Amino acid sequence: MVLVLSAEAVDRALDLAGLVDVVDDALIKQAAGEVERPHRPHFPVGAGLDGDDPIGTGIAMPAYVHGADHYATKLVGVHEENATRDLPTINAQIVLTEARTGLPKAFMAGTTITNARTGCIGAVSVRALAPEPNGEGLTLGVVGAGEQARWQSRAIATVATLSDVRIHSPSDSREACAADLTEAGLPARAVDTPRKAVEGADVVVTATTASDPVFPPDALGAGTLVVAVGAFTADMQELDPRVFERAEQAFADVPEEVAETGDLLASDLDADDLVELGVPLADGYARESDDGILVVASVGSATLDAAAGETVYRRAVEAGDGTEVSL
Repeated sequence: MVLVLSAEAVDRALDLAGLVDVVDDALIKQAAGEVERPHRPHFPVGAGLDGDDPIGTGIAMPAYVHGADHYATKLVGVHEENATRDLPTINAQIVLTEARTGLPKAFMAGTTITNARTGCIGAVSVRALAPEPNGEGLTLGVVGAGEQARWQSRAIATVATLSDVRIHSPSDSREACAADLTEAGLPARAVDTPRKAVEGADVVVTATTASDPVFPPDALGAGTLVVAVGAFTADMQELDPRVFERAEQAFADVPEEVAETGDLLASDLDADDLVELGVPLADGYARESDDGILVVASVGSATLDAAAGETVYRRAVEAGDGTEVSL
């Protein structure tokens, strides 16, 4: 029997605060070589449907965390034009398979899991690398106002007190995002320029699908932590190369894949210059100075899908949720 978990069942089984520790542990194990994570293929899809050009990207993401009962395969579709159809840009499904037998065990909606585990990358980065807050809490600047801007902000709020959350997007979506976060209990507000989001912020998160830098690098203050989660291809770029020039250290969830994104290709850095994020999560990180800028660049890892999927599955089983089917 295979347990099918709908998006609603996944929502019921997902505990964002608890997932932060799951993601933290998974990144530490990945850095220690305790996972199997084949290189994920990206391939264009849709050519021939509405013309000769592709209309989306398909991604396959398999992974196994040593000692886990299941391994996972996530299938992802990224379709930018879905925004005009009132559909999510990213859709995903996760399959869990028994590690002992190879039998299929669960099939679950993966979009929320993807959003949540990506949000947790910001949370673990803030917990390990953010500057010490002055006054009532950290100031968070977010460039981007989509789903990931919401998940990053909410996840970070589970590990840090936030005194101000500034949301910028070129469109009116920034107002809706700020309103949603305010309703969730965060001190969020929309700002009309990326500079206003970034200046004076302790932590800056970029969560966009941009192909050009999304904020002026001179807006960054001393000691800022920058978490960039949007760019995952060579054509995507969120950070001006001068951000890396100013950085005391740059971290990456998957250095060899981050090195292939537009952010790194525009800079003088390569994979050897990046420290795997699991290292400071395991060992801590001592800043060279309070003024040093730190950068975390993320492309996402199937390791996190495997760990998060297993956690959601277990919580659903404990709650008696989901639908069992025979294949």
